[in-house]
Amino acid sequence: MSKNLTTELLSFANGQGADLAGVAELTQIAPEHILVSEGIKQRMKYAVAVAIRLSEAVLAEITDHPTKNYYHHYRMVNLALDQLGLRITRFLQERDFAAYPVPASQLLDWKNQKGIFSHKHAALQAGLGWIGRNNLLVTPEYGSQVRLISVLTDAPLEPSKPIRQDCGACRACLDVCPAQAIADDPAAFDHQRCYAKLDSFVRQHLVGQHICGVCVRTCSPKQVQDR
Repeated sequence: MSKNLTTELLSFANGQGADLAGVAELTQIAPEHILVSEGIKQRMKYAVAVAIRLSEAVLAEITDHPTKNYYHHYRMVNLALDQLGLRITRFLQERDFAAYPVPASQLLDWKNQKGIFSHKHAALQAGLGWIGRNNLLVTPEYGSQVRLISVLTDAPLEPSKPIRQDCGACRACLDVCPAQAIADDPAAFDHQRCYAKLDSFVRQHLVGQHICGVCVRTCSPKQVQDR
């Protein structure tokens, strides 16, 4: 049953607008990345990880700071992800399984950029990509030019296999980061420097949310393929 249900679910997600979709086993994600309630932790076994691609043309307008059009696009893609998460939730509930959609963009700790559940670590375990030097998920198909959502469930799904890739010799994001927060070692990413720069964009009234997009623009499909 698990294989057939998984195939049906992922096909449904793709048909509803997902560009990438996979299944992660929650036990493979570190506890510090799962901050949902204990009741949800104990009940749910898997995360359905889904990505929607961003517009490369919108990202191309970004120079060393985010644009207002990128800010609007970012918000609309998050809305589309939340709606997709609800449709996946309905799919699962109609089959008598529990489903818990995690909001696409709801941070509890802005300075450390942490929410109640790490979409990128779920996507990592679901085989959608790897964690790059820019501290974002990097996918083989679209680079970091995606937004993510997760739906936690107790449905008996078949986990996807993580991919064994990394950024290789590519260091393009280090050269463009306006905060100089990116290091050669992905684990050395400086969250505080990143947040300070995001905060400066808000204080300058460039955008109404702590976003940037510079390294997202740079980590393009072509950049990943040429790395």
